[in-house]
Amino acid sequence: MEDSGSSICSITEKVFSNGDAYVGTFQGMFPHGKGKYTWSDGSVYDGCWEEGKMTGEGRLVWPSGASYEGEFSGGYLHGFGVFSGSDGSIYRGVWRMNTQHGIGRKQYQNSDVYDGCWKEGVREGSGRYAWSNGNMYIGNWKDGKMFGRGVMKWFDGDLFDGCWLNGLRHGSGCYRFADGSYYFGVWTKGLKDGHGMFYPAGSKHRFLRKCSDRYDEKRKRRLSHNPSTNSESVIPKVKRSISERISYSLLRGSGSISQRTTSQGEDIALGDSSRDMMTCDSSSALSQSSLDDKTEFLETGSIAYEREYTQGVLIKERIINISRLSRKSKQRCKFHAKEVKRKSCVDFFEGRKSYYLMLNLQLGIRYSVGKITPVPIREVRQSDFGDQARIKMYFPRKGSQFTPSHHSVDFYWKDYCPMVFRYLRELFKLDAADYMMSICGDDGLRELSSPGKSGSLFYLSRDDRFVIKTLKKSELKALLKMLPDYYKHVKEHDNTLITKVFGVHRISLKRGKKVRFVVMGNMFCTELRIHRRYDLKGSSQGRSTKKDRIDETTTLKDLDLTYEFHMDKLLREALFKQLSLDCRFLESQNIIDYSLLLGLHFRAPENLISLLEPPDSLHKVETNPDRVEGGISQGELSIPPKGLILVTHEPSSVSVTPGPHIRGSTLRAMSVGDQEVDLLLPGTGRLRVQLGVNMPAQANQKVMQDESASVQVELFEVYDVVLYLGIIDILQEYNMKKKLEHTYKSWQFDPMSISAIEPKIYSKRFLSFLEKVFPAEP
Repeated sequence: MEDSGSSICSITEKVFSNGDAYVGTFQGMFPHGKGKYTWSDGSVYDGCWEEGKMTGEGRLVWPSGASYEGEFSGGYLHGFGVFSGSDGSIYRGVWRMNTQHGIGRKQYQNSDVYDGCWKEGVREGSGRYAWSNGNMYIGNWKDGKMFGRGVMKWFDGDLFDGCWLNGLRHGSGCYRFADGSYYFGVWTKGLKDGHGMFYPAGSKHRFLRKCSDRYDEKRKRRLSHNPSTNSESVIPKVKRSISERISYSLLRGSGSISQRTTSQGEDIALGDSSRDMMTCDSSSALSQSSLDDKTEFLETGSIAYEREYTQGVLIKERIINISRLSRKSKQRCKFHAKEVKRKSCVDFFEGRKSYYLMLNLQLGIRYSVGKITPVPIREVRQSDFGDQARIKMYFPRKGSQFTPSHHSVDFYWKDYCPMVFRYLRELFKLDAADYMMSICGDDGLRELSSPGKSGSLFYLSRDDRFVIKTLKKSELKALLKMLPDYYKHVKEHDNTLITKVFGVHRISLKRGKKVRFVVMGNMFCTELRIHRRYDLKGSSQGRSTKKDRIDETTTLKDLDLTYEFHMDKLLREALFKQLSLDCRFLESQNIIDYSLLLGLHFRAPENLISLLEPPDSLHKVETNPDRVEGGISQGELSIPPKGLILVTHEPSSVSVTPGPHIRGSTLRAMSVGDQEVDLLLPGTGRLRVQLGVNMPAQANQKVMQDESASVQVELFEVYDVVLYLGIIDILQEYNMKKKLEHTYKSWQFDPMSISAIEPKIYSKRFLSFLEKVFPAEP
């Protein structure tokens, strides 16, 4: 109920004791309605008031000369408004609680313009940034930096379309040079890192013709568009770009843009250092014979350069005939499609049904973990391994008393030995909530590119911590059979290299369709990029990969390995001690066909890091593929200096939280006095050294015969590498089928060269082969 004192008075002028002055209407003792308030420091607000607070339309001017005209609420800049800074910058857009939040356009004092989404005062979401020098970026932002998918176009016509992280090219992408040449590849924190393909200007590959046409159309429609100056300007959407349509089918990875800040903390101005990639692209370091071949091919426009980089340093290059490659690729794709359709064990999950399978996995795992976690802790019993140790549940689409409704198909769920796998997860120090969120979170799972040779499908959690693989019925039986001994083995041996298994499940659909799968730790879950992957069995028959089938994600085999790895004596002793124990266990289980999965992270030679961006080549586009990088001859680069440093372990300096593939203790190294060690990577960080994880070594390149079909140059003979390894594929028993296979193949090949041999012989051959891969120091 209002009293007489709350009525709105006529226009009144009032001077307050602190020197402030107000001219306008009041409600009681507070400004209310329209009025002009002048603070003692010279700030002036002229507009609407509500119970003593600026609310509604108004204009606020500060002594510095900055001003805001627009909407206010509760005393805050809130709603749509125009802010003119004292430095000459102008922001026109949405505000929330005194900060830019929503869609807006800002013109900076240096004439740069950003038009897009804001969050709490920084650029975040979709937006376009146009530099005053003519450069332009259209794409996603986060925390004021380029982040996610985006297109960067330079004033001279160069263009990068791909993935970004914190303002740097990071992930897969395509760089198109102004002269019409292209580079499809992978970047890590701004540097080329991994495999890529460079197509010189004039290349006649069919991909590039489509690429050029689409880019020209997009450039006219998107990049030449002038930003709108009114409040309703439309923020350009980042459409599915050429790198996603084209390069993603070739390579997966990403790239870099350097940046500096202006006087305002979140303002970005692109420096010339963004041209870091051009110097690397132009460094081929080929022999004279390969240069002659290159000149001949360039005349026809039918060649490309398959390159491999390590932290921005070119370490390998191969010249290929793209016209021949295109025909082979087309034939291979047809064959591969037929093979997948015939062999996949879940071929009834086609199209959108693959999404249903992943959704079913998440629903079932969430249910099983949630049901078993509250059970009081007790010792594992023999009955926990029995046939009755199962959790079964029906998941109707509409939901039930025990299950939620969902958008998948109706299915039956079975969880095998849930109590055992609960204890295994605790043994591996995995938190139940983290495990569930990693697999069942909103980001979900992603399917790997293609089924394995066995027809199994693989899924990867979004955080890369867990791998989910479909199993054959025989593999499931083998796993359940060995589970009691497997549990005992991993409990007794902290450093075991055998695959960590976290759960075994089955999904059944109507009409009897069943999918069995296992959840395992991803051995390559690391912040470092894995440049090369090998699957090593110790056999030779059929253990090579066709060169035209190798790409960034290919897992190579025994005969493809061209390195031997030298490591610290104590690290090697710990490795082979555990390998012997693990092989003895697998031998006792009558298992064969297992392999060592080996991942290599190459470190760039430290003496080349400073040569990535010579000052005189920042603006040079790749026009001379014959020159040698940095003017240094190939012979001078043959043996790089040591780039890995072992230091005494300090728990406070590294993460000691076990990942999904590690559990054991920190390893000791002789080079630091038989003490526990960390691996110091210059420019990267400090990592804890464990068995199979972050293990430093020196990779010596073996001398190989030159290939007749292509020109390939290996620029170095010795590399510093970080190794990741473990034993996988442990579910093949030496049964009657394998015995018959051994007999049949022994008639055709050397019995010691085939994979199907007795478990004892397999184990011995496996270890003997690895002793050659990791030779002891003389």
